[in-house]
Amino acid sequence: MKSKIKVLIVDDSAVVRQSIATILQSDDMIEVMATASDPFMAARKIKMEIPDVITLDVDMPKMDGLTFLKKIMSQHPIPVIIISGMTQKGSSDAIKALECGAVDVIPKPRLASKEFFEEARITIIDAVKAAAASNLTRRSDHTPTPVREKFTVDAVIPEIAIKKVYEVTDKIIAVGASTGGTEAIKTFLQGLNTDSPGVVIVQHMPEIFTRSFAERLDSLLPVSVKEAENGDKLMRGQVLIAPGNRHMLLKRRGGTYFVEVTDGELVNRHRPSVDVLFRSVAMVAGSNAVGIILTGMGDDGAQGLLEMKKSGAMTIAQDEKSCVVFGMPKEAIKLNAVDKIISIENIAGVVARMK
Repeated sequence: MKSKIKVLIVDDSAVVRQSIATILQSDDMIEVMATASDPFMAARKIKMEIPDVITLDVDMPKMDGLTFLKKIMSQHPIPVIIISGMTQKGSSDAIKALECGAVDVIPKPRLASKEFFEEARITIIDAVKAAAASNLTRRSDHTPTPVREKFTVDAVIPEIAIKKVYEVTDKIIAVGASTGGTEAIKTFLQGLNTDSPGVVIVQHMPEIFTRSFAERLDSLLPVSVKEAENGDKLMRGQVLIAPGNRHMLLKRRGGTYFVEVTDGELVNRHRPSVDVLFRSVAMVAGSNAVGIILTGMGDDGAQGLLEMKKSGAMTIAQDEKSCVVFGMPKEAIKLNAVDKIISIENIAGVVARMK
């Protein structure tokens, strides 16, 4: 019998600690090892027993979460999930935390409604399981449980809508990622230039955080990066990132590509969903597209990548060695949806040679 994933919850709010603990204890694969109201108490807990995963707030007394995260990563690397308040400052700090080694970032749970709580529960539990399965984890006895019933991409884009694409000359790149994807996306985009084909990206990330993520990339890279808005045109040298909690679809009007940002059901337990983006790309871009599936937990994007391949697109998966979690690429490979398996450092070079 496999041991449970032991989680240490670190947050200065007793209400938040209890909410997260209640969510995690609802899953029989997870055990709340301990809770701590500040990093100093957390450090004492870690000396007594090392957790498999830490959930960490950013804004705390005595020592902020970023400083504590840096200490963890330099002294005893443990998978850390940032659970932050959904404010612009909080989201900016959370993006910095990802650069410091955090595995994922999710919003603090709010008990606004039963539906909202259920989505928060899914997000937090999936994030903990992904963190436990990440390459930072030294243990090998955690196997993710099969996901519960979920909506497929048909809930957003009916399969019957896929048809032959009329030829256009403009190329586009579609990217999907989840756990570990923020750094993988940055590495990939660093290899592009201002004349590269337009890029559309779904990174599993909550609302507000995607805007900070896009702004951070825009300040670091030669290409232009922004959080997508409904109707945004996709041009060369431009990157559009799906906003958190909204699906993004590629559309075309004549020879011009643009995006549609829309609501809808969670697809493969996610909104935005990679499958939704990839199916839309298969429909409107066909062989003019490249599909890239990067590090992440679960199977979101695998079926969509297969549809892209069938429509004539080149398809690429990040290799296992460079993935934080080799879940999404692995599932795409199992479906025979992948033309090339490449390390994250070399994907941009392959794409650059695309005619």
